[in-house]
Parts: sequence; C-alpha cells; structure tokens
Amino acid sequence: MNDIRRTILWVVFGFSLVLLWDQWQIHNGHKATFFPQPVTAKAPAPAEAAAPAASGVPTASAPAAAAGVAQVPGTAVAPVATPRERIEVATDVLKLTFDTEGGSLVRSEFSHHADMADHSKPFVLLDESRDRVYVAQTGLIGAANGVAYATHKTPMTVSGERKLKDGQNELSVRFESADIGGLKLVKTYTLERASYAIKVKHEVINTGAAAVSPQLYVQLVRDGNKPAGESSFYSTFTGPAIYTEANKYHKVEFKDIENNKADIDKNSDKGYVAMVQHYFASAWLLADGIPRENFARKVDTNLYAVGMITALSNVAPGQSKSVEATLFTGPQEEKKLEALATGLDLVKDYGWLAILAKPLYWLLDKLFGIINNWGWSIVALVLLLKIAFYWLNAKAYASMAKMKSINPRIMDMRERLKDNPQQMQQEMMKIYREEKVNPMGGCFPIMIQIPVFIALYWVLLSTVEMRNAPWVGWIHDLSAPDPFFILPVVMTLSTLLQTALNPAPPDPMQAKMMWIMPLVFSVMFFFFPAGLVLYWITNNILSIAQQWVINTRMGVPPQFNLPKFK
Repeated sequence: MNDIRRTILWVVFGFSLVLLWDQWQIHNGHKATFFPQPVTAKAPAPAEAAAPAASGVPTASAPAAAAGVAQVPGTAVAPVATPRERIEVATDVLKLTFDTEGGSLVRSEFSHHADMADHSKPFVLLDESRDRVYVAQTGLIGAANGVAYATHKTPMTVSGERKLKDGQNELSVRFESADIGGLKLVKTYTLERASYAIKVKHEVINTGAAAVSPQLYVQLVRDGNKPAGESSFYSTFTGPAIYTEANKYHKVEFKDIENNKADIDKNSDKGYVAMVQHYFASAWLLADGIPRENFARKVDTNLYAVGMITALSNVAPGQSKSVEATLFTGPQEEKKLEALATGLDLVKDYGWLAILAKPLYWLLDKLFGIINNWGWSIVALVLLLKIAFYWLNAKAYASMAKMKSINPRIMDMRERLKDNPQQMQQEMMKIYREEKVNPMGGCFPIMIQIPVFIALYWVLLSTVEMRNAPWVGWIHDLSAPDPFFILPVVMTLSTLLQTALNPAPPDPMQAKMMWIMPLVFSVMFFFFPAGLVLYWITNNILSIAQQWVINTRMGVPPQFNLPKFK
C-alpha cells in the first residue's frame, strides 16, 4: 500500500512540475512547452499597433491624465512652420537619433554591444520605425490664449555638435521652440564620453507680459511587444518600472496598465521612472528634492507610457526657469547604474533573491578582474561556493554513503516482507536506528544551498557582460545557447552520472523517477544560455568529485546504480 501511495505521489509530483512549467510560460507571454493551447485571436501585429504612434504622438492623450492634472493637448501647433529633420549625434559608445519635432530621442544604438541576431550591427534599444515604437519625449503642460505650450509635437530648430571629437569629453545639442503663447522651451542634451547618461536641461523662457506656471513632463513611450530573440525556455521582465523612496523599486505589467490596475506611488520627490527589458533599460531621472507626479498609462493600442510631471511655478515676464533631468539609455551594467542614482541598479532585476545575488555578482566581477574571461570566472565562482559549502556537502554525501552501505540490507528486507508492508516499515526504521542513518540527512544540507544557486542562476541570466562574451573554442557568446549542443549534452551526462552515484531508493518507482526527471528537465538546457549551462556542469562535476572522495574515505567504494526499467 505504501509503495502504491509513493508511486502516485511521484507521478503527481512529476506531472505537476510539467504543468507548472507550462503555466509559467503562458503567464510570461510564451507558448506552452508541453501542452500547447489552441491559438486564439491575436492582437494587432506590431506594424499595425505602431501605426497610430508612428509620428510619436499618443492619440488624444497626455501624461497628465494618469496623474490627475491638466492634459497635454495632442493638437499643439507652432506659429512658425519648421522643416522636420532627423539628427544623428554620436559619441564613443552611443549613436543617437533626435527628431526636431519636439526634440525627442527616437533611436539609440550602442557601439560596444552587438545585435543578437546580426553581430555586425550595433544593438538598438530606442527606435521609432514601422515595427517598433520606443522613444523618449518631454514637453510642457499648459496653454495661453487657447494655444498649447511646446510639447513633444512642437517643431523645433536645432543647433550644436553632431560628433564627439578626439580629445573632447562632451558635446551638446540644443533644440529651441518658437514663441508659443508667450513661452519658449529650450532643450539642451549634453552627452559625455564613455557614458550612457545624457544630461537634459529644460529652460522655459517667458516672453509674454504675464507670469505663467507651466508643468514639465518627461516620459518613455513603448509598445508592449517582447524584445526580439527572447527565449521561450526562460522569462525576464519587460515593461515600466518606478522607483520612489516610499515603495522602492516597483515593476508595472503592461496588462495592468491595459486593465487600469497599475498600482504606483504617484507622488514623490525622489526616484526615477524606467522601461526595462533583458540586459538593457532606459530611465528618466530628476534631482532629489524636486516634487513630481509619477504616471503609467495607456497611450494607444499596444502603446504605453511611463513618466513624471513637475511644476515650474510662477515664471515672471522676461524671466526663465530651468529643470535639469538625466536620461539614461544603455546596458544594465550594475556598477555604473549604482553610481548614477540611488536604486537605479535595481533595473537589473534579481527578484526576491537580490540580497544573495548582489554579493555573488560582486564576487564574479572581482574574479573577472583577475581572470579576464567570464567563462572561467563562472567556473572559479562555483569552485569558491563549493569550498564555502564543503562542510554541508560533506554531511550530505556522508549520509548518502551510509544509505548506500545499508542499501543491500534494505533491498533484501523489502523482498522478504513485500507481502507485509507494516512490518516492512518497522524493520526499515529499525535498520536506520541501528546504523544511525537519517534517510533525509542527504537532502537537508543540499536544500540550504538551493537559494544561493538560484541567486547565481539569476546573476548569470541578467548580467549584460555575458552578451557576446567568449569562453573557449566554439563558445563565442555566453548569453546564447551552445551552437553545437556540446555543453547541454555534457550537462545531461554529468547529471545522470551524479544520479548513478546516489543510493537507489528502495521503492522501484522512486528509483525510476530519479532517472526520468533529470532527463526530462535536461531538455530545457539545450536552449539555455551557455553561461548557465557551464555553471551547472561545473557544479555537477565538483559535486561528483566530492561525493567520490567522501564515499572512498568512508569505505563505501563508488558504485553506479544503473536504472532497471521493466
């Protein structure tokens, strides 16, 4: 009876894991891996969804709408027509494209980060094209005499430098609106060498006869599509994020914005707003102490915005006021994000295990500084973790060795008492007491280490430095799957070898599940980044070596418990 119950529990457990994996995939917008569902009606294709915003204008909407303040009219017209241009500006790490309509940033390329599909091309984050919308916009809220102040739709004139020259540390590009309702807006973007942070100065000049109190908004507008090339076998967050002193880092799902269920901290005087995806992010930052209203809203079909609004109170006639902001658009390099703003490093999302993941990344980075190869740094980090956990692992493997030494007695007893399950259980417990063996003794020490290795998994999955980082031979990119599947095959073989060295469970069905489950889940590693598979292989090999040494010292020669499927 006990054997039947165990068999049922193992089957339920295995099937539950499969179902949970499928539901996790569906929850994160992927297709189910094991039980695909019927195809339902699709949302508009990327090109169709992007069409209303191809000009960069949210339809009849405004960033203020979500914050409960005056709206940004969608029909602001400058009194003087200005030819619309796309302006390219380049530094040593960035190539940016600005639109003179509103002085918006509509494209950002990273010269030190290659595209995943075509390594000959730079990676593009911000983009406004037929298939994608992801832009950074700013403008003023308010109007005079029925004419809206300058928004991200207002034509502007441009001046300044276009390329960072040798020996030059920064360059500036200036966008200026015409006089609209007695008010001018001047935006000055300042780019620095080796930096992905852009200083943006907004200067409001009152050319009228009365004092005015406009509001400034900064926003990131993006479609809700997943980044191209995302794996179906693991999921990372894509969408808006807001950081405030009160609620810290808070991710906002596109579907929550769609359903008006986005729960955000709307008022603060510190923090930032961001758009996050795997490896890269963009963010608007205002200086600490500036009161702002945060918002996350739907702009149009499959188009969403996150941003901030701040007031420029009482600008007297003939006077001007300015607001300094910072626009970050770049890779999630943890040390640079930490230096830029409090909490900005959290866009590199480690989830609830951040308290473990951050020191692991710190150690990995230090190892890279010595070894100068991310692949060997992963191997070295796992080796250090194994040394740190040696005592716990020794306890676990010693317990397994004891179990293995008494396994023949247990198997013989089970055969003799197979028709008397109650007596079988009593005899089994008696053997455990006599030999001072805890059947769970091999599990508990290993379970304690699981959070650490899960945290390391997230470190390796989210570290942008792994992109296009070579290891040896055929592994040219640790963030991409092994092109020849050599590492996944080695990982599967090492997992099976480790299973063979463990004591076989007395229950035949449990013994079979010990072999089936590693094989089932090894399939996923064929599609995981090579860096993650390398970490798993290293962990397996070191575990096998340690187990072999401990078994030998205890006088239990290593033996392979091969499966017996009948």
